[in-house]
Formats: sequence, C-alpha cells, structure tokens
Amino acid sequence: MEAKAISASLGKNQIAIHHIGSTAIAGILAKPIIDLLGVVSDLDLFDARSNMIHALGYEAMGSYGIEGRRYFRKSDPTGRRTHHLHIFAEGSTHIERHLAFRDYLRCHEEVATAYSALKAALTDVQSPHQNSYIDGKGPFISAVEKDALNWYRHKRLK
Repeated sequence: MEAKAISASLGKNQIAIHHIGSTAIAGILAKPIIDLLGVVSDLDLFDARSNMIHALGYEAMGSYGIEGRRYFRKSDPTGRRTHHLHIFAEGSTHIERHLAFRDYLRCHEEVATAYSALKAALTDVQSPHQNSYIDGKGPFISAVEKDALNWYRHKRLK
C-alpha cells in the first residue's frame, strides 16, 4: 500500500520501488520499520516534486550521509517511526549495493543468521549514543558487502 502511494507520487519519473532492509529478509531480527528504495530517472525532477512525498507524511532528511540519496522518514500519529524511504537516481552504485546485500542474505541463511545475532547483541547493549546500533552493524555489512556484490553481479549475468 505504501509503495503504491509512493509510486503514484513519483509518477513517470519512477523506475522501481524495492523493499530493502531487515524486514525484507525472512527470519531475521528487524525493527518494525519498513525500508523502501525508490529509483528515479531524474533526481532534479524528483527534487522539484518532493512535496508529493511530504504530502504522504514523510519528513525530508537530506542525503543523511550518502551522496546522491534523498532520505525520508515517516512516523505514525503516536510518533513511532514506520517507514524509511531512500531515493536514488538510476545508475547510482548505492542501488546495487542495497539490493545485493538484501538478496545475498535472502539466499545465504548462515550469513543472515549471523547478522540477526549481531543485531540482537547490539540491541542488548546499553549505549549513550543513538547511532551505536547503526555503527555496530557497519563492520559486518562492510565485510559481507564485497561478497554480496560479487554474488549479485554473477547471478545477474546468468
């Protein structure tokens, strides 16, 4: 339902919308936040029409540390975060990176299980830093990403 509303907002500029993040990988620990990746043909056109995304209740967060990304988040009426939306222009290397990681974990249960265990351990750690959970996942993601990209590219060539 959310993807359809985003799709309508993006109009003809939309190329694809993908479900990414932990909720897109069966059987692993995931916060109840849906991550969506939107691919557009023209980022400038998207920027000119981003008010359509705001109208859906999304808050713009800028690039949020990833060049070429438009990042949005949405919360329910109680303030609980429900969605993250990542918009990239077609051809961005970040699209392949996100899809490769997701698909690799979907097809490599042992890696997905290890990732889930790490997430559980990070959730249990008390830290004064809000970003410690994200930072704690970074080394694992970086270590898996190279294999995931190689696997993904090879899979797509078949």
